[in-house]
Amino acid sequence: MNNPSSTPRIGPSGIALPDTAFSHAVDRFIGWVGEVASALWLVLVLVIVVQVVARYAFGTGSIAAEELQWHLYAIGFMLGLSFTEMRERNVRIDVLAERFRQRTRLWIEMSGLLLLFLPFTIYVMWAAFPFFWSSFQLNETSAAAGGLPYRWFLKSFIVTAFALLVLVGLSRLTRVWAALSARH
Repeated sequence: MNNPSSTPRIGPSGIALPDTAFSHAVDRFIGWVGEVASALWLVLVLVIVVQVVARYAFGTGSIAAEELQWHLYAIGFMLGLSFTEMRERNVRIDVLAERFRQRTRLWIEMSGLLLLFLPFTIYVMWAAFPFFWSSFQLNETSAAAGGLPYRWFLKSFIVTAFALLVLVGLSRLTRVWAALSARH
């Protein structure tokens, strides 16, 4: 793939977008992140099964194992957001836009990225950082006896998830720009 922008791809949104060198690199990285997120679901199921067997077969339980369940769920969900957005598996309601010309749809897409998606994701990342940083500085742990340490680690995934979404938004923006530039 010497020139990634040479062949437009039509995603579920119905908009033909060429790949760019930047979007290709981001897509590969986010694809890897998506694979990691997918593997976390298997780990989550195993932790749940072990916890259920321990509770009902042996009459024991673990606060740490219960907290690990929701930590894994939260991390898997947050990491999966960028993969879902990259693959356009998010909910889009294009009732009006599907009737517009391709060029109009590209301008709507660019406007949505620049005015809504990127500002929102950057703001959440910016607002979440002090939340994580405070937890890190305090070395926050679970309030429950026997709970998990390093609560900051879980909170770091809020920042990470939205940083990945910013990358996906920038990747899509380069693709939209390439499509607009190619159509004279």
